Amino acid sequence: MMNVGKKVLILTLAFLFLVGGMSLAQDLPREETLVVSGAMWGPPSTWNVLIPNPTPGTGGLVYETMFSYNPLENEYQPWLAESGEWVSDNEYVLNLREGINWTDGEEFNAEDVVFTYELAKDNSIMYSPVWDWMESVEAEDNYTVRFTFSEPHYAEWDSELYQRYIIPEHIWSEIPSDELITRTMKDPVGTGPYMAREAGQDRMVWERNDDWWGNDVFGQPKPKYLVDLVNQSNNVVMGMLMKGELDLSNNFIPGVQKVKDQFGLKTWYDGEPYMLSWNTANMYMNTTRKPMDDVQFRRAMAYMVDQQAIVDRVYGGLVKPANPTGLFGEGWLKYLDENVVDEYGFEYNTTKAKALLNDAGYVDADGDGWRDMPNGDPLELSIIVPSGWTDWMSAVRVISQNAEEIGVNITPNFPDSSLFDNKRFNKDFDMLIANFNTTLSSNPFDYWDGVANESIHGETISNGNWGAYDNPKLFDLIDKFNMTKNETEKQEIASEIQRILLEEMPTVPLWHNGLWAQQTTNNWTNWPNEDDPYGVPVSWGNAYQLGMIHTLIGLEPAE
Repeated sequence: MMNVGKKVLILTLAFLFLVGGMSLAQDLPREETLVVSGAMWGPPSTWNVLIPNPTPGTGGLVYETMFSYNPLENEYQPWLAESGEWVSDNEYVLNLREGINWTDGEEFNAEDVVFTYELAKDNSIMYSPVWDWMESVEAEDNYTVRFTFSEPHYAEWDSELYQRYIIPEHIWSEIPSDELITRTMKDPVGTGPYMAREAGQDRMVWERNDDWWGNDVFGQPKPKYLVDLVNQSNNVVMGMLMKGELDLSNNFIPGVQKVKDQFGLKTWYDGEPYMLSWNTANMYMNTTRKPMDDVQFRRAMAYMVDQQAIVDRVYGGLVKPANPTGLFGEGWLKYLDENVVDEYGFEYNTTKAKALLNDAGYVDADGDGWRDMPNGDPLELSIIVPSGWTDWMSAVRVISQNAEEIGVNITPNFPDSSLFDNKRFNKDFDMLIANFNTTLSSNPFDYWDGVANESIHGETISNGNWGAYDNPKLFDLIDKFNMTKNETEKQEIASEIQRILLEEMPTVPLWHNGLWAQQTTNNWTNWPNEDDPYGVPVSWGNAYQLGMIHTLIGLEPAE
């Protein structure tokens, strides 16, 4: 006999199917429309690419970068640029493609690139810090730009090449400085393959730019329309996938692997881990508080956590346990030193964790079953993640159970996301899980700068290193990695960085979060996967240049 819970779930899903079908009804031909979800968490409201999080797709679909980056092959592909190279230790010359126009018909040229960067010099916007090490940017002719650096940051520049969206001078030069961030730019003028068509409370609709310059270079994207739906609950998304109404979901959907074959869903891998890895979830420890200021205690925490239990029990095999260094992906793993990992790495080992704590004086002094501080004070800690992040909430419960096994009292706590951020920025926590600044990129400087940087001495922290770990020697090594082109030197520096991080353990890499991506084939086929990795199916903001445009080009309409 069917229990009441199952009956309610089935009725709920049936209702959601109907609602989902009704919500998609509009005048767009379905056979020309790609429907995606997973990037927007509220109605589209701004297309201003100068802010960190405009409407997803603004960067990539409308505004484009100088290069794209293939994280699967660790390869750059010329995009708005035809080529670029360091012509000296502190000069980089960019050669632009000819024949590119903005969607309003104006010509794209070197002055637009110069303007994009000089805007950040004259105003405080998100990429203004590039001018801390850039000296000048000049147009030598219509299609040549020379960047001169006062202190070249080679690793950061590698990322800049595929992360900086170029904007049209003839549009943005008319905007007053005090409106550069507040203007919504609702009808954005770009060079990209799509244009804004309409925005609604539950969706953003993009229409293909049939005059896109890239049609002759890369091929034309197949979908004429792209509908990006505002995120709903997991049940709604799952229902739409099961009915084939949603073509691509970039949502985390627990249990999707259990119904994948039944409903014909596609994922990157056919079996575990199903998803590509996208970032590293770290356990940060607040080193300004005891006992997290003790390296012995921090190392014990690394041996304490059963990563595989989190992978199996929380994610059902949808993610991978983290490499002890936190590194993954082709661009990062080329610098991985396996010898360092073998000598200084960690694994789940309660015997080792207990021994480290015992040696450091963290013992049960009063016989209540919990370890105490070396001075006899109670050892009571909390670990926080945002409320509603159900997978992370389950993960910290596993960590709390792991801690109990070795006699350490760590209580899970779930503040709302705004309070979590406040605590993170203000060092008001004992431990927390975070993946900020650890997303897959072209080199591991981005990761290292996110777990150990020197911007920790003010009242607040806003750029990683949430635990305020202070190690000037390590900071200097990370800077040296950033500022050398010599690959032999970079490998040596990278090895030393990994050794220090594993010896000092300011953070514990736990698991590699997946690129949550589930596809249906009712309307579109030929999705990229491990056997045909021609693109990356990701609609998250600021990720289109990492393979999604290639996916739009490679898709085929279903027969």
